[in-house]
Amino acid sequence: MDGTSALAAGPPQRDHDSENFPTASLLLPKAARAKVMAFYRFVRTADDIADAPELDPAEKLRRLDAMEALLDDPAGPLAEAGTEEARAMLGAFRQDATQARYADWAGLEAYCARSADPVGRMLLRVHAEDAAAVPAADALCTGLQILNHLQDLVPDRDRLGRIYLPTPWMDEAGGEAAFFAPDNPRRRAVLDAALDRVEATLEAAAPLPRLLRSRLRLQAQVTLDLAWRLLAKLRAADPVAGRVALRRPDFAAAFASLALPPRSDAAVVRARVTRAKSSFARGMLVLKGERRRALFAVYGFCRAVDDIADATMPEAEKRRALAQWRRKLEAPDCALSAELAWARAAFALPEAECAAMVAGMETDAAGPVRLPDAAALDLYCRRVAGSVGAMAVRIFGAPEAEGFGLRLGHTFQLVNIIRDAEEDAAIDRVYVPRSLLDRHGVATDDAQAIVAHPGFAACCADLAEQARQGFATAEAELAAFDARALKPARIMMWGYRRLLDRMLAQGFAHPRRRARLTKAERIRMALLAMAPA
Repeated sequence: MDGTSALAAGPPQRDHDSENFPTASLLLPKAARAKVMAFYRFVRTADDIADAPELDPAEKLRRLDAMEALLDDPAGPLAEAGTEEARAMLGAFRQDATQARYADWAGLEAYCARSADPVGRMLLRVHAEDAAAVPAADALCTGLQILNHLQDLVPDRDRLGRIYLPTPWMDEAGGEAAFFAPDNPRRRAVLDAALDRVEATLEAAAPLPRLLRSRLRLQAQVTLDLAWRLLAKLRAADPVAGRVALRRPDFAAAFASLALPPRSDAAVVRARVTRAKSSFARGMLVLKGERRRALFAVYGFCRAVDDIADATMPEAEKRRALAQWRRKLEAPDCALSAELAWARAAFALPEAECAAMVAGMETDAAGPVRLPDAAALDLYCRRVAGSVGAMAVRIFGAPEAEGFGLRLGHTFQLVNIIRDAEEDAAIDRVYVPRSLLDRHGVATDDAQAIVAHPGFAACCADLAEQARQGFATAEAELAAFDARALKPARIMMWGYRRLLDRMLAQGFAHPRRRARLTKAERIRMALLAMAPA
């Protein structure tokens, strides 16, 4: 008897073999497994106390205090390992006994720092690993914990009265009751935004297996693989509508992955870009080796900050996530920011261009978007598209074409603005400047009314003419540069010009159909990418 049995809330709710992720697998050395299992049994008992619905909060706290008193005994249940980490986790379990909702994502992460991160730190200490691995281990443990919380939204609410998804996030779907309603389409967008945050956390965890020297690296590699698999499952299915869980084939595949080396940062970014399925990726196919790797890094970064700005989550959370990216530009702390830093160094990409992209996304994230005049539109395009053009031409091998890249990026963004006008209006964004709206008699400031106004078609036609002229200028400028180096830009020009021509042929009268490339056109872009320059 180690003193915990008398305090337990009943039989263990689960054992180490039924956890979502490996705890003390056979991948660990025998001596380490014994210490890990002692730690696991202790915190499992404490966690079950906090989760026992038949105990009131006062009784839970009393038992948890008694559990902590056991840690003061030199011959207690954790005499050999994990006392410090167990104390931290007991603090999280006390919080579970009294707190049922969270005010923001930072509060959820702070909870995970006490309820999950100590597990990773204990494992590092037991295996005598270097402190340099701590940030990645913390990120992995936090990511795993939040995945579990999202997976268990319904059972946690029904059995424990707890919801770990912060309340303001559920408000984005109409409030707590509406969030859990059977057919609420807004729930998916909120869940996707939360999973984007988890993805960023797993990207911070990605280096962990490469940082470890002991056999712990094997368990870390399997655990990371399983985390990515559960993330993908939660993106594909609704955990409120039904149980979403890892299955035996997932575990088998994760253990089979040990035959391969841990994924590099470049591989993590490549997977992100592949999942995006963007037409922009077809232009990237032209590049090989380090140039493709660098463009993947730039695209992955742009996509990450754009997803933050567009996400269905509270504005304050968007500002926080974008501020984190500003810090990442100075001090990379994840696979994506590390790859971006490598690309910046390898191809002399100005940090100011990355910062400009973040600034553009901060504009999008700041609630309703209205631009007063052409100068404001030009600044926005310079930030969100010109920055990409300026970096891309350097990666292509034509740094002398920076002006060309800036102007072409501006033209691409005009096409995007015209094409996406209705979708942007649905989230209260209007990029057509007020000065142009006034010129064509669109006096209202309501986004939906603006795009439905008869005068808005004339505004779109004016911007389309600017884009047409931009393409003509770009075609004329190409002769002054290395056509082979700028082949990716030429492929993207072809695709965007097709979109513009389609919109011009359809006209801009409301209601408009969103212009898209056909399957044949997408195939042609891929073939152009593979053909000799």
